[in-house]
Amino acid sequence: MNTTFQGSKDYVASDELMRSVNIAIALQKPLLIKGEPGTGKTMLAEAISTALEKDLIIWNIKSTTKAQDGLYVYDVVQRLYDSQFGNEGVDDIKKYVKPGKLGEAFSSDEQVILLIDEIDKADLEFPNDLLWELDKMEFYIPETKETIKAKQRPIVIITSNAEKELPDAFLRRCIFHYIEFPDEQQMREIIQVHYPDVEEHLLEQVLDTFYWIRDLYNIQKKPSTSEVIDWLQALVLGGIDPDRIKEKVPFVGVLLKKNEDIDTMRRYLK
Repeated sequence: MNTTFQGSKDYVASDELMRSVNIAIALQKPLLIKGEPGTGKTMLAEAISTALEKDLIIWNIKSTTKAQDGLYVYDVVQRLYDSQFGNEGVDDIKKYVKPGKLGEAFSSDEQVILLIDEIDKADLEFPNDLLWELDKMEFYIPETKETIKAKQRPIVIITSNAEKELPDAFLRRCIFHYIEFPDEQQMREIIQVHYPDVEEHLLEQVLDTFYWIRDLYNIQKKPSTSEVIDWLQALVLGGIDPDRIKEKVPFVGVLLKKNEDIDTMRRYLK
């Protein structure tokens, strides 16, 4: 089994990113990944899981998510229901305590990859509420008077789209890496992972047009890596002549998702 991350056949990682992953693993600290949406932050955790042959547990964060959700859930409603209908085992509170994603990672007999995805979607207190758990790798359940300690310290990957600033106390406990948007050569490698047989002239026209659009002044939501991959597939399925791509920008709605951006691009096409 691999003990260091060296990328994977499905994920193109820079040397600096691979070093950051391995440093975080060695120091047993969470790896905080920032970058533009669509730069492969979530896919990184999947690539690490595949490369190191470890299970992946994903905790998707929403605006309503609380730190408690990741530890455990006490189903008091089900217990009340069971007590009303005389079901057996009502006094066994453990039956009604279910682990959250962090609890699952702590309870695993084998080391797992834990992805805390888009942490900046939650409220500002959310990261601070996890400081103890991520530091000590344990949490207390008052209903059962138990302390749950990690059997194997998980490899923790945390992603953020930088929608909110994270607290300094939280940042101090993380290894940080910002995924720069791929340059044209790296983007070529990423696309060829997904479409190894892509025709060279088509790829050149796609990349030329894609980076031209990203560089246009006043584009509010620049197209991402995932969107150029989808766009290439749309062009192939549509049988588009590569020489007409930059002239017409077919299926522009795959790349640009705002009316204002499409209007901006079309002004430059005239």
